[in-house]
Amino acid sequence: MASSLPAPTPSAGPPLKVIVGKSDTKPTWCPGCGDFGVVAAVEMAVKKLAIPSANVVIVSGIGCSSNLPHFLSSYGFHGIHGRAMPVAEGVRWANHGLTVIATGGDGDGFGIGAGHFVHAMRRNVDLVYVVMDNQIYGLTTGQASPTSMMGQKTKSTPAGVIENPIEPMALALASGATYVARGFSGDVKHMAELIANGIAHKGFAFVDALSPCVTYNKINTFDFFRQRVYKLETSGHDPKDIGAAWQKALEWGDRIPIGLFYTAERPTYEELDGVLANGPLALQPAGLKGREKLLQEFL
Repeated sequence: MASSLPAPTPSAGPPLKVIVGKSDTKPTWCPGCGDFGVVAAVEMAVKKLAIPSANVVIVSGIGCSSNLPHFLSSYGFHGIHGRAMPVAEGVRWANHGLTVIATGGDGDGFGIGAGHFVHAMRRNVDLVYVVMDNQIYGLTTGQASPTSMMGQKTKSTPAGVIENPIEPMALALASGATYVARGFSGDVKHMAELIANGIAHKGFAFVDALSPCVTYNKINTFDFFRQRVYKLETSGHDPKDIGAAWQKALEWGDRIPIGLFYTAERPTYEELDGVLANGPLALQPAGLKGREKLLQEFL
């Protein structure tokens, strides 16, 4: 667990009125890593919404980016590779009174975790998934990832990548995400706004965070993105037009769009589940007979 906060219980009274901030654990990322901008954006987003620390759970998988829950003063769960989504969904369904934020990287989320990513979106689970997309496997020292560019030379592809990269924005649109956005860690305020709006959104919110790896990716650098990114909100884009969103989702080259690609209103998984309609599952009576005897079997 990435937090030392006391576990909330039904008898503990109102949630702690402490807003999420930095924890005592210092980030271990390489100096200049784009993930510093992302953790700052997540902190700013939760502070903007004034959500108490005791009501926030940040879930991650494995990778440089997945260390993020350790660096903020909320509840956290550092899971295993590619499994951030199942854990985040489980937390959300066990207590949908909590704000659940999942964080990870492009290798974690679009590689081994791609199946979980797709199904969480089609279910429209009410949570936010922030993916630190650096087009490389950073933690394992520079292999090609699912978003590495065709021809890119890496430790695992010395002659150049021969596979087409995944298009995260198009995948999100095709899978049913109801909030699809992209930010750039070189513009923290803009990304924080996208994350905050994703948290406030009812449904699955996906934020692809362009987060350069300064150690192992010498192509997709901060300068690379600064020369190419432009904000959708200044270009006349209508985020309710899924056709326009598709066009922008496939735009990658001399110009790279950031901002809100698409948003829609659709019933969430939690709203459609009859059991959850009775309130957070964690606070509902278990209804077990002889539970003391059952518990004794495990003691």
